[in-house]
Amino acid sequence: DVLLHFVLRMENLYVNRFMHMFQSSWSDFADFEKIFVRISNTISEYVMQHWKEDFMFGYQFLNGCNPVLIRRCTEIPEKLPVTMDMVECSLERNLTLEEEVKQGNIFIVDYELLDGVDANKTDPCTIQYLAAPICLLYKNLENKIVPIAIQLGQKPGPDNPIFLPSDATYDWLLAKIWVRSSDFHIHQTVTHLLRTHLVSEVFSIAMFRQLPAVHPLFKLLVPHMRFTIAINTKAREQLICECGLFDKANATGGGGHVQMVQKAMKDLTYNSLCFPEEIKAKGMDSKEDIPYYYYRDDGIKVWEAIKSFAEDVIHIYYESDEVVCEDVELQAFVKDIYVYGMRGVKASGFPKMIRTREKLAEYLTVIIFTTSAQHAAVNFGQYDWCSWIPNAPPTMRRPPPTEKGTVTIEQIVESLPDRGRSCWHLGAVWALSQFQDNELFLGMYPDEHFVEKPVKEAMAKFHKNLDEIVNAITNRNKNKKLPYYYLSPDRIPNSVAV
Repeated sequence: DVLLHFVLRMENLYVNRFMHMFQSSWSDFADFEKIFVRISNTISEYVMQHWKEDFMFGYQFLNGCNPVLIRRCTEIPEKLPVTMDMVECSLERNLTLEEEVKQGNIFIVDYELLDGVDANKTDPCTIQYLAAPICLLYKNLENKIVPIAIQLGQKPGPDNPIFLPSDATYDWLLAKIWVRSSDFHIHQTVTHLLRTHLVSEVFSIAMFRQLPAVHPLFKLLVPHMRFTIAINTKAREQLICECGLFDKANATGGGGHVQMVQKAMKDLTYNSLCFPEEIKAKGMDSKEDIPYYYYRDDGIKVWEAIKSFAEDVIHIYYESDEVVCEDVELQAFVKDIYVYGMRGVKASGFPKMIRTREKLAEYLTVIIFTTSAQHAAVNFGQYDWCSWIPNAPPTMRRPPPTEKGTVTIEQIVESLPDRGRSCWHLGAVWALSQFQDNELFLGMYPDEHFVEKPVKEAMAKFHKNLDEIVNAITNRNKNKKLPYYYLSPDRIPNSVAV
């Protein structure tokens, strides 16, 4: 189905019309509308109209399709030598930069992972480039997050200037475009591929290997493993393989995406998959300080609903912690994930065994949340946020600027993806954002693996909790120009299936 959608999309974009100009640039930003408006929607239209604004740039770190990187800045890093003089005109509270940091008003996004990653060299006719920016953001008096400084490389120096909102319009715009492009690469390869697809496959394989079909935990987890191994096999055969879509359209193709996954493994820890803990570790947990972080708010509600359901099921089948310890099939499942999925790396924090019902409930919540809600949050917004190509360029064809005052609109357009890569990219983000015709959403269990009455009651309670979350999100989104609905349970598929 995914491939069919993609092929139909490419035909609809008249991609053949552009193929003879595969490596030619667009003329200007308006040119991108030629392939964009045919399949536009509310959010993507809004992005197209407002993508140049600092508010829209900052908003995406909270509620775009990669809302996982932003963290509260507790100290300005030495590798980003921002001074008060540079950012004074951006600060609104008559405080120094140091005081703003202490009050928790400064945030940072660091793309260090991209440093040293090889750019795509599969097409000798088109040189492609990557950057590893650092972006400093500020919570203004309207509680909006806006950028105040961008450095496009990790090492400070005269050829790596810090770009500011007070710079020339095109200097600042190009710096933001570079951040958006880097964000796209981290999102696709780490946030999406590694931390949802590949991790879910680890859970899935361990379940099929170690839990018999009559085991209550198999019955609980199997709806959340539906089609995952199949879709990942297709991805390895056609998307991330040699000559696959990554190679055709993305600057991280040709092996860069593999380097990124390997580098990102060190940060793939058990705690980082525990949603509330990860939010807290980044200093992003305060609703008072950061009121418009809907990804956090909705995610915690869904996490709690899943955890409550997992606890109910566990207490039906496990009378005590001793029963958990004595379940050899459960322990084999947990060990399989640790030994084969996490390669036995102690620093991953994944347990080798589980000794309590409380820990088991958390462990199952991590699995169900990752395979359902986390994937939905970072997958189904791709068309909304990435279809307007200047807002999420999959590749850049000119190197990052090394000085200020030289950038022109022509240079920006020449830096952006050419016509052919734009079409491949647009078809891909459209196809990946579609629900399947036979999609099963969170709380839907039509196969009825469980027949026991207490579990049926737990499922009914789970469904009721999810319905309440749906209603709360629907009410919040009323009349919003930028509604956030990716973590509404009626839009969260049970499993990683696209």
